[in-house]
Amino acid sequence: MQTILKKKSYYNIIFYTFVVICFIASVYFVYHNEAFYDRSIAEVIKTELKESNPVTDMYENDDRLSTQLITAVLKNGEEKGKLIHFTNEYSASGAYDQEYHVGNKLFVSIKANTDKNGGLTGTILDVKRDQFILIVAWIFIFALLIVGKRQGLFSIISLIVNSLVLSFALDLYVQSNLNLIFISGVCVLLFTVISLLLINGLNEKTYAAVVATLIGTFISLLISALVLWMTNENGLRYEEMQFLTRPYRVIFMAGLFIGALGAVMDVSITMASSMFALFEQNENISDQALKSSGMDIGKDIMGTITSILFFVYICGSIPMLILYLKNSYPLGQTFSLNLSLELARALAGGIGVVLTIPISLYTSIFFINRKRAK
Repeated sequence: MQTILKKKSYYNIIFYTFVVICFIASVYFVYHNEAFYDRSIAEVIKTELKESNPVTDMYENDDRLSTQLITAVLKNGEEKGKLIHFTNEYSASGAYDQEYHVGNKLFVSIKANTDKNGGLTGTILDVKRDQFILIVAWIFIFALLIVGKRQGLFSIISLIVNSLVLSFALDLYVQSNLNLIFISGVCVLLFTVISLLLINGLNEKTYAAVVATLIGTFISLLISALVLWMTNENGLRYEEMQFLTRPYRVIFMAGLFIGALGAVMDVSITMASSMFALFEQNENISDQALKSSGMDIGKDIMGTITSILFFVYICGSIPMLILYLKNSYPLGQTFSLNLSLELARALAGGIGVVLTIPISLYTSIFFINRKRAK
């Protein structure tokens, strides 16, 4: 036993050492990867505030417009190492512009002419943000590994694989004439099987969660499609999707399909884990006791997950809500213009959550009885 524990501890040390080495190597690379970019990158080495004046926009909102002189050094391309100068105007709100600071790395375009001091001039295009994204990603990875350990590792693998599947599916849709609902259905199947099998392994609990997730998700989509058909989609505002050159109703339904999957999968695995935990504590527990306990658990998680769906879908619309309300749009019109699709997605997910609770309960009991019979 002690030998096994020592061996396990040894493997853990090797694994975490490898993770730390990957962390250090990736951070070093992302802070010195300018040569791999086709666009010119400059690092800010000096900033100077030229002027700052209060202004009032067309809606009489107070703001402040400032002018900033920036000196930067080019980090790649034929002009690498040369100084480049910019004039940057930014507002206090920072909606369409921002203030830059020493150390920021910027994507820039270089003008052919030079300034009076002989340095290059140019225009700022965007900020190089990959280093910040990498840090946040590593914080997420470390949190998963520390809390979840082995399951955390498989969660990361599952996330990567699912991202690749989704990327391939979208590329397939863009490059072909396949129906997006069909592609989404295949993705839902793959996401469910990959996620649950990687995290929980091959066992009855996983089988119960997979079956409940697929049934709950497909029923949720069917009910949502039926309701939209019966109401002739009254109340839905597709303005934000009109720039698409593909049928936006199909794209909306596909998003509804995949969006409901996350909540349904969460409920399914929670219910399955709870039911099997009760069974493992007392293998003689009756089906009636399992049903009673399962419904109590389902009622507890139903409200919170439904609220989570609402918050997740609504949070992205907060800036637009503030913009409309700030400019004296009526409350009802503001919500109708900005929240109709989000509320539809939240309601579809909520339907899936509510239906999945009994589906997961009876599916788990079925697989528990199969396990009893072995």
